[in-house]
Amino acid sequence: MSELTKIIERIRDFNEARDWRQFHNPKDMALSLVLEAAEVMEHFQWKNAEEMAEHLKNKKEEVGDELADVLYWVLHMSDEFGIDILDALDKKMIKNEAKYPVEKARGSNKKYTEHQV
Repeated sequence: MSELTKIIERIRDFNEARDWRQFHNPKDMALSLVLEAAEVMEHFQWKNAEEMAEHLKNKKEEVGDELADVLYWVLHMSDEFGIDILDALDKKMIKNEAKYPVEKARGSNKKYTEHQV
């Protein structure tokens, strides 16, 4: 059993033990994911580069907690929706590699639609 499978099973067991599946419809799970991502963003809001570096140094565990919450919802949603998240990531990376070829994207912050052909 892979480490990822163990984590997904732990998430599943956690929710089943609390009878929370009844509340976990796609809309509310997606909202929870966005809310957790916003909590990650709050750590960096209104900070310059130096302040963010200091914050990460001092609040690394708290930022890690919020990132873990985001990962929890991604894994929980993929499990509930029957999506093999690693396969989906692999396919998405293939698409991204095509959208952002190294020779055009290296060192550029432009979106793929803005790259010259």
